[in-house]
Amino acid sequence: MRFLPGLICLLPLLSPLAHAELIDDVNDRGELRIALEANTPPFSFKEDGNLKGFEVELGQLLANELEVRADFVVTDASDLLAGVESGKYDIAINHIAQTPALSDRFDFTEPYIKANAQLIAQKEEPRSILLVQSLTEAKPKVAQAVSLSIPFQKGNPAFHASLESALQRIKADGRLEALEKKWLGPDTGVAPNP
Repeated sequence: MRFLPGLICLLPLLSPLAHAELIDDVNDRGELRIALEANTPPFSFKEDGNLKGFEVELGQLLANELEVRADFVVTDASDLLAGVESGKYDIAINHIAQTPALSDRFDFTEPYIKANAQLIAQKEEPRSILLVQSLTEAKPKVAQAVSLSIPFQKGNPAFHASLESALQRIKADGRLEALEKKWLGPDTGVAPNP
């Protein structure tokens, strides 16, 4: 009976609700698990069995800034956000716009780019149009610029700060702008990064 108070104090530590901050998990694994669909050139696609594209290189830069390895996981629209929400993936970089509905489920980085929603909709199969579906059920009739952000599990302030800091460094030193020029060019409907 003397040990009962001590055991009661330890219960919160043993609870499944007591979890490590996501940045600790990423550092312990030494990798950032990045979900994407890889079916929308020039954002992300496979060529000769290798992942390529603007968002693939952005993911690599983010992992480098966090001093971990990038682990890209190609998945489909049905698993992409559900996998981030469940912790299967750390982030999704798949031209996703932050909407009120998604903000209830995820935390987001600041936008990394503004893109024309029609440009993205034209490049994707109807079943995988996460961005356009998040804006409206029908394809937009007028070119609509949307800010693309990176979603991750809610409740991870240290991870949020680390990821945001990494993204800001990539913007500040011109690497993001260089990626935009390399992959998206001036005539693609992409606005200068926000």
